[in-house]
Amino acid sequence: MSYEELSAFVAAAAQDHGVPGVAVGILADGRESRITHGVTSTEHPLPVDGRTLFHLASVSKTFTATALMRLAAQGRVDLAAPVRRYVPALRLADEEATARITVLQLLNHTAGLDWNLVDADAGDGSLEAFVAGLGRLPLVAPPGARASYSQAGYNLLGRVIENATGLPFEKAVAELLLDPLGLHDTVFDLDDVVVRRFAVGHNPAADGTLAPARPWKSWRAGTRGNNPGGGVVSSVSDLLRWARFQLGDGAGLLPAETLGRMRQPTVELRGSTLGDAFGICWFVRDVGGVRTVGHGGSGNGQFAELLLVPEHDFAVVSLANAGPGGYLFNQAVLKRALELYLGVTEREAEPLPHDEERAREVAGRYEIDAMNLDIVATEGRLTLAVEIKPEIRAASDAEMPPDHPAAAIGFLPGAEDEYVVTEGGLKGQRGFFSRAVDGRITGVDLAGRLFPRRA
Repeated sequence: MSYEELSAFVAAAAQDHGVPGVAVGILADGRESRITHGVTSTEHPLPVDGRTLFHLASVSKTFTATALMRLAAQGRVDLAAPVRRYVPALRLADEEATARITVLQLLNHTAGLDWNLVDADAGDGSLEAFVAGLGRLPLVAPPGARASYSQAGYNLLGRVIENATGLPFEKAVAELLLDPLGLHDTVFDLDDVVVRRFAVGHNPAADGTLAPARPWKSWRAGTRGNNPGGGVVSSVSDLLRWARFQLGDGAGLLPAETLGRMRQPTVELRGSTLGDAFGICWFVRDVGGVRTVGHGGSGNGQFAELLLVPEHDFAVVSLANAGPGGYLFNQAVLKRALELYLGVTEREAEPLPHDEERAREVAGRYEIDAMNLDIVATEGRLTLAVEIKPEIRAASDAEMPPDHPAAAIGFLPGAEDEYVVTEGGLKGQRGFFSRAVDGRITGVDLAGRLFPRRA
């Protein structure tokens, strides 16, 4: 009955969260099941089916990391080597960091790179042009000092793959992974998308109705600088095949122990909803005493989740085509699937009562190159808001996802300055505040990214 119960849940959750079209996949007991609901677009609706393409956004990183691991297994890349061995043109804001950062540190987000370049599609939109601009990207920590999720780091890995293979990144990934695994509906280029059935992302318009998101990905068509970190497009059917490969024996492409190594913790993550640790790319998380590994992705009105439970040979895929409800829909589906198929229940974080003195201590502006994060303390309430910087939004000729308006957060028990968002589109997200040696609040982590304090 698990399939029937989950099917009913998917239909109800899609309606509750205002998502026009969704695709959910389950791998259990060696069998694949698909649940599709709704339509590809509100303006030109077609039924979502098992081969409908969705933009995977950051789930793309699992393909980039696995391609790198295949090159490492072939002896063509050394994970412990400095990145500069493979990208001699690399120049970062700090020369010492440039010389020290290793391939593995990019893979597990410990290289100290900020989130991403604001103008990642500048110039000709190539990976070479992206790497040439990395000297403008701030460093948030010395290499190896801490984990901070970085799109830029994975885009740089794409250039490592290009130089190690002599091929464009997309062709290298196809030859290393997609073609031998038969992932025929997993593509990068919009020319390959438009000849298939595909989902259109949606964001709320000013009147609250859903409007199709433009650009289709989160950047203009034809640019490639963000493809390693977030450019893959795929279907629920292909992602189930991808999950089966990740849980299997390597299919002659990789030793099974290499796939297993990717799922092992390499660096701890504090106070994060995403995981307790980073493996090699994967977020590793304990849910009800069971180890899960997974990765999510947030695009322009499209959201994706891939979760594996290796000890049960189980996987769940969830794809949705509207924001911000698509994120909440995917989280609800993952939680319900674990309950129905594995009997695993996740406990929700319970915040402490409001503490006015503590709230005022953390209140202020935090920011990265592309976004502002504002923590505001008012009488009896502490809120968090995230916005794309107004000057960036104003200067862009592309539509951008809506900001996250102020939503209540609460501190969690313990002395680690951890918090949880209790309402809005980021509901359930956890993070923590960083302190200097003298105790001053210096930054806040959200979604695995460090936002340094500015005011």
